[in-house]
Amino acid sequence: MISTLDHLIIAVKDLDEAEKDYTKIFGIPPVWRGEHKELGTINSIFSFENTYFELLASKGAGLGADLVNSALKQDGEGLTGIVLGTDNIKDAHASISSAGYGIGEISDGERSNSDNVNIRRWQNLFLPPELTRGLFSFVIEHTDGELPSSNYQTSSISKLDHVVINTNDADGFISVYQDIFKIRLALDKVIEHWKKRMLFFRLNKTTIEVIESKDGQPANDKLWGLAWEVKNIEVVYQRLIGVGIDVLPVQKGIKENTLVATIKSHTHNVPTLLIEHVE
Repeated sequence: MISTLDHLIIAVKDLDEAEKDYTKIFGIPPVWRGEHKELGTINSIFSFENTYFELLASKGAGLGADLVNSALKQDGEGLTGIVLGTDNIKDAHASISSAGYGIGEISDGERSNSDNVNIRRWQNLFLPPELTRGLFSFVIEHTDGELPSSNYQTSSISKLDHVVINTNDADGFISVYQDIFKIRLALDKVIEHWKKRMLFFRLNKTTIEVIESKDGQPANDKLWGLAWEVKNIEVVYQRLIGVGIDVLPVQKGIKENTLVATIKSHTHNVPTLLIEHVE
């Protein structure tokens, strides 16, 4: 049913500032900037090989502005939503309904770029709380138009390696993401030195990494951080240092044959890791 991790939403206070910061981090400019007048928001989008990254800020009044303002008030800037892609949103609606979940109707979306030339259209399906489990999440099918491609360099970031979600109920997470969404569960194991259970769900060459910490509370999931794959981490590290980004030195990763570096500034409260898979 779900074929892609379509995009991630980051709530920010000042879109111009956040766009400048992430242009430095990614080493590429955004490919799209637009306004959702009826929702009361403005956005800036960065495109990657396997997903896209949306900075979202409030401008005016509407449901989108309410979402952004609530996220900023509760948690400050940071990861706010995860959007799942499908090739057939009508089938997704029928599948969720047949599983016994109450769900609203499919809605249409259309946006033009700031140049007022390029137009994209899509359909959305907002998910019920029983499936989102504390996350802001919806399903999307793109129907017309597409985002421009980015021009990646060796020193830029081109691909999302994984997104980290914290949960207090791994079994319930599996029942939603594997059984309802039909996303492949590639790993389910207890990491002994953490004493925590870890799940890997894989789709469109990225991973949803889930870390369980039981707390006896009702099932709840929360977005935590992002890891970006790079082709040459030393080159990316030097570029970031050169533009004033605070980055910890490159070191060996926990996973065999990886090198990692943690970005400590300009992320707008998104824990951010760089990773190179070394052959």
